[in-house]
Amino acid sequence: MSRLHRRGRRLAALVAVTLTLPLTATVTQAVAAPPAPAPSPYALVPLPVSQQAVGGQGFALTPRTRISVLSKDSAAVGVGTYLSKLLAPATGYDLRVVKDTKAPKNAVVLDPNGPESLGAEGYTLTSGTDGVVVKAHGAEGLFRGVQTLRQLLPAAVESRTRQSRSWTVSPVQISDSPRYEYRGVMLDVARRFYPVDQVKRYIDEAAAYKINTLHLHLTDDQGWRIAIDALPDLTKVGASTQSGFTGGTDWYYTAADYKEIVSYATSRFMTVVPEIDGPGHTEAALASVPGLNCDNKAKAPYSGFEVGISLYCLDDGTHIGNTRRFLKTVIKAVAKLTPGPYIHLGGDETPQATPEGYAAYVKAATDATVGRDKTVMGWHQLGQAPVPAGSLLQYWGEDDDRESIGTPDETDSVRFVRNGVAQGARFVMSPSDHAYLDMKYDVGTPYGLSWSGYVPVQRSYDWDPATVTGKLDGTGAIVPAQKIAGVEAALWADRAYEGSNALPTPATTWPTPQAYADYMSFPRLPALAEVGWSPQSARDWNGFRQRLAQQGPRWTAAGIGYYAAPGIPWPGVVRTVEGVHTIVTGGIALENGGSASDGSDLLMWATNRGNNQTWTIAPQSDGTYTMTNKSSGKCAEATGGAGATVVQRACDGRTAQRWRITPTADDQSTITSAGTGLVLTAASTANGAKATQQPDTGSVLQHWTID
Repeated sequence: MSRLHRRGRRLAALVAVTLTLPLTATVTQAVAAPPAPAPSPYALVPLPVSQQAVGGQGFALTPRTRISVLSKDSAAVGVGTYLSKLLAPATGYDLRVVKDTKAPKNAVVLDPNGPESLGAEGYTLTSGTDGVVVKAHGAEGLFRGVQTLRQLLPAAVESRTRQSRSWTVSPVQISDSPRYEYRGVMLDVARRFYPVDQVKRYIDEAAAYKINTLHLHLTDDQGWRIAIDALPDLTKVGASTQSGFTGGTDWYYTAADYKEIVSYATSRFMTVVPEIDGPGHTEAALASVPGLNCDNKAKAPYSGFEVGISLYCLDDGTHIGNTRRFLKTVIKAVAKLTPGPYIHLGGDETPQATPEGYAAYVKAATDATVGRDKTVMGWHQLGQAPVPAGSLLQYWGEDDDRESIGTPDETDSVRFVRNGVAQGARFVMSPSDHAYLDMKYDVGTPYGLSWSGYVPVQRSYDWDPATVTGKLDGTGAIVPAQKIAGVEAALWADRAYEGSNALPTPATTWPTPQAYADYMSFPRLPALAEVGWSPQSARDWNGFRQRLAQQGPRWTAAGIGYYAAPGIPWPGVVRTVEGVHTIVTGGIALENGGSASDGSDLLMWATNRGNNQTWTIAPQSDGTYTMTNKSSGKCAEATGGAGATVVQRACDGRTAQRWRITPTADDQSTITSAGTGLVLTAASTANGAKATQQPDTGSVLQHWTID
């Protein structure tokens, strides 16, 4: 299916709406009641490189337990203090942090003197009856190990109030290090402003899954969110709007605010990457600085939802000079506040820019960045112009681009990526159809959009950064493996309100930025964190969803309003076969292909939970079930032999329309035709693949999640 290829959204001829509603609302999380099976012993996310069970009862924390740091290094001691404060609310213990020269027994030991081979973020963790030892080559590795340690404690440890229970660290030996050095998340604070406390909360949520980079999208059409002393109107005027809101006076970060965010992120070993977008997505700047416009008149502040509406004036030498001076001033100020190595320069969605004008912007922006000793970062479109070798480009393309690779009709995105590679750029992978957290999970998601398709949890998980710039069969990756720096999840705020398929009205409900972020990020952010951290060879969807399910009680304890996504065996959520469901295998769902005709083949398609993919499963007197499609009202029917397609036909109760549904050990089910004795099987995981019937081989495409 062809989609308009746009980062922000697919919106044709929409009229901007301005609202003056309070930025309040809540998202409620509904969870069913009955108890779930006992959790797996080591439900760790991200999956460690290696882990081995150890005999014994594990190590029990008590009020007398001390946290022993085998170093006087302030950063290592700081990790100990962080751990003590992390454990205090739920346990009620004020665990003492001490500096030791050798590891004591009956303590949590943090040892930053491990071998250099562990790297900056690698660690080992050993837990047994006599204590816990986390060893790393420096404080950062200790911090990553502590995130694993907290998952070895009961889920209630995440609570912010005291819990009356025992606290035992599961016994285990772990050796771990990341696959990629860059594992990021992006917050769009330009379209929807996040107060400092909510940014800090999100930092903590992301750090728990070993995310090490926070990319702040600070400027866009709808708002300029960082104060620049030399250009006060950028916040006086440019920060007065958000998508859907006007009249703001404090919707920006002062220098002190930004420093507070950076300091807090640093304490969580997270690098902040500021983005100053351009030459498009600049309406807030154009409303604040008249000389950036060709007519030298300020634009009106913008609070709408459209994209591709703005561009710095790059038509003549005078205005190119204005843009150059503006960028030099802004980037100098931002670089001074940012200790991290990167300045993100945007570069996407500028259909109205001439090649000469675009190149002029890139030269001005990259010169200003390199002049402040920072590394250039930008969206992959930046690769269409000359960029410094070693620049970091962020790829957000999708399967439509991959389909074009090697054909005469390669997309612009593919060409720009090729050009970036040729210039010596490295890449962060953020494919929009896997890593954009603002994409709806399915048709029922209240927020976000679906211009890059629906992105259920499995789609966030089931991809490989090494092949995502290759053809659909996984071959021919444009970006060499050694040029991949890592992975980033991106949480845009284009449509951060209920009923987001349409423009908002005065009656629209707006969740808080925090509630929106929690719902859209969890459980997908942990999935993407594992993509960036864990070895590709060890990752497996069925194992992941079992481990992910055990994170749910942790989020509940921490007050994270997550989405209890279908296909995940959440504790306390009981699934039944009878009723209305989607039927999914390999991340694709059984559907009728939009046909209402008798005899039409049933197909597989990316999960969206629409009527085409909705089935009513009804028990029959002989213990079998019928499966009736909600869209067509027709029943799934199997006739013929092995390899024959499964079709839909008017329901008549014949044996050909009856199915035996049998639970499997992986918390899924096989669906067997009562008439042929063959098993419902997806021909492949490609969109449009046929639903067939085959002998039971145990194939993963014969195991179905019924939700």
